Amino acid sequence: MRKQHEWYDEHDAERWVAEPVKRPGRTAFARDRARVLHSAALRRLAAKTQVVTAGSDDFVRNRLTHSLEVAQIGRELALTLGCDPDIVDAACLSHDLGHPPFGHNGERALDQVAAEIGGFEGNAQTLRLLTRLESKTFDADGRSVGLNLSRATLDAATKYPWPRRAGERKFGVYDDDLAVFEWLRQGVGERRCLEAQVMDFADDVAYSVHDVEDGIVAHHIDLAAVGADRAQYWEIVRRLYLPEATDAELDDGWRRLTELPYWPSAAFDDSRRALGGLKDLTSQLIGRFCTAAEQATHAVFGRSRLIRYEADLVVPDGIGVEIGLLKGVGMFHVLNSPERQARRASQRELLTELVEALWKSAPVHLDAAFKADFTEATDDRARLRVIVDQVASLTDPSAQAWHAQLIN
Repeated sequence: MRKQHEWYDEHDAERWVAEPVKRPGRTAFARDRARVLHSAALRRLAAKTQVVTAGSDDFVRNRLTHSLEVAQIGRELALTLGCDPDIVDAACLSHDLGHPPFGHNGERALDQVAAEIGGFEGNAQTLRLLTRLESKTFDADGRSVGLNLSRATLDAATKYPWPRRAGERKFGVYDDDLAVFEWLRQGVGERRCLEAQVMDFADDVAYSVHDVEDGIVAHHIDLAAVGADRAQYWEIVRRLYLPEATDAELDDGWRRLTELPYWPSAAFDDSRRALGGLKDLTSQLIGRFCTAAEQATHAVFGRSRLIRYEADLVVPDGIGVEIGLLKGVGMFHVLNSPERQARRASQRELLTELVEALWKSAPVHLDAAFKADFTEATDDRARLRVIVDQVASLTDPSAQAWHAQLIN
């Protein structure tokens, strides 16, 4: 049997800027994974919000721990399907690099301040980081090409393979970055490669089970209460994740979950036994979801050479409902907490004010790399994009510190 990386060709392993091979026994995709793993952008995720504000609790996930868990899930699923595990691992580690301070809340604030220059979207910012902002390789003209990852890895990290367009909130590339986007997407339209689908599914699985785990430990989620008053939970599930799901489908999905032998049978009481049971729940659910997707995909596409555009990930409808239910339960306490709503509004205001302050004083307070970008920019649109890049690069604590220094 051929090694998995041999199923990919030179086109898949090509880089935007050609580089000499320093270690012939190492695949291009192993190099990609190492570059992401050692990047400054990945380290910064340790101080960026996942759901609960980073640093506010020693137990709950931040963006870095979430990304590591997504990578572990994605890598194992890739191995069972036949994808190169390093491609999927690197894509999973990369998938949240573009998130600004305060997670999706910060994303919303930056999208508003950048409305006139194409907006802000975390996935498009991820591509910008990987291909421009994260310093590693430079082209013949001295321009940064970011980590200079292979085409297959960049493609796997592209969750939304299209530019911004009317009626769609999500997109994967800014107009400034269309050249490299078109290079990595040659001839494939808007279809996502299998590795990107695995990354996206691993993200959903991790998000669904781990946010519920965090919420239970923080005593924000009571699983018994979900069953007792489903209507308010199902409304959020439909609004955010499963708009077409009927009450019967959601009820049936919840019944399947609660009848699992490892589903908690008692209220969480902070004991070691309860913590152990909760950890078993998360691992069992991850296994359930991934095994179902693996088996369904192999049933449709066979058992060999499931890579790139030769297969699609198949997720059974019932499993999709179960994942959507858990995501909705996890999000319920976030959306229905007055304290968190007030904090989220304050965070959006902070980032908006920070962009305005940096714009007025630029390039004085910018980091050296962004100061150079600002100086080289040819118009105000490009200069504002540099300011947004700078703010998006900050962690939650550094955004607060910069705001305090420049405004308070």
